[in-house]
Amino acid sequence: MDSNFFKNMEKKTGVNMGDVLNLANSLQGANLRDETTIRNLIKQVSKMANKPVNQEMEDKIVQSIVADGKQIDFGTIANMINNKKL
Repeated sequence: MDSNFFKNMEKKTGVNMGDVLNLANSLQGANLRDETTIRNLIKQVSKMANKPVNQEMEDKIVQSIVADGKQIDFGTIANMINNKKL
């Protein structure tokens, strides 16, 4: 992918694209139906986005993904963190 694309995304989001790619690589083969894995992912995305997530919001996100079977991707978690609703 074009390095200018990544630079533009970093400017717009404030998130290092290298960190995003490293996180994505670390999740390959991970059990994304496991509550502990999901909680760790939420914490990592929250830290990268510099958006704190309180325990109540974390619980709602986990519930939505694990119990409700919602598809998980970075966009889903980022939207939940940014919008503070499910």
